[in-house]
Amino acid sequence: MIVDMTLPIDGRTPNFPGDPPVAITQCSTVEKDGIGKKMLSFHSHFSTHIDAPSHMVARGKTLSDYPVERFVGDAVVLDVRGQQEIVTGLQGVEEGDIVFFLTGHSDRVYEPEYFRDNPVLSPETAEALVRRKVKIVGLDTPTPDNAPYTLHKLFFEHDILIVENLVNLEALAGKRFRCYALPLKITDGDGAPCRVIGIVD
Repeated sequence: MIVDMTLPIDGRTPNFPGDPPVAITQCSTVEKDGIGKKMLSFHSHFSTHIDAPSHMVARGKTLSDYPVERFVGDAVVLDVRGQQEIVTGLQGVEEGDIVFFLTGHSDRVYEPEYFRDNPVLSPETAEALVRRKVKIVGLDTPTPDNAPYTLHKLFFEHDILIVENLVNLEALAGKRFRCYALPLKITDGDGAPCRVIGIVD
C-alpha cells in the first residue's frame, strides 16, 4: 500500500496569513501555443513542506547540508485526535524514526479556521521526541507550535526537521512504514515543498 500524504498545490491551497502571495497561472496551452506550461510563484514554506534549521536559527543548517537519505526512513503515525495540546507516550517510536501526528486538523485545510486554534505539541512531548532522537517530526496542521515558536527552535537545535500541512494520515495510523519526504532541491533552502509518501509492506 502506498499513501500520499501531500496537499495538492493549486488555487485552493491555503497560504499562511501574512506570507507572500501565491500565484499559479496557465502561461501557455497546447491549443493556443502548442505547449502547456504553468507559472508557479510561491515561497519555500507553502503547501506540504519541510523546515530546515535555517528557517529560524541564524547560521543554521540548510537543506543543502543534508544527504538525500536524511529525508527517508522508518516512520509511525500517532493518533492524537481530540487533543488540543498533544501529550503522548510515543508508543512504538524508535530512535531515528520519522514521527507524524494525526490530529484531524487537516479536515479543515480549506477553511479559514485551519490557521486558527490548531493543535500543538506539548513541551513535554517535544522534549520526549528529542530524547528519542527522532529525525523528522510532522503534523497535519500548519505548525507544531505557535509564536514565539519555541518548539521549532528546540527541534532545530537538535537537528530534527519539521514537516507541516500533511494530509491523509489516518490511512497510516498505528502502522510502521517506510516514509519518503523529498523536498525540492533548493540550494541553501530554509525549507521547501515536498512530496511525502508512505509505503506499507
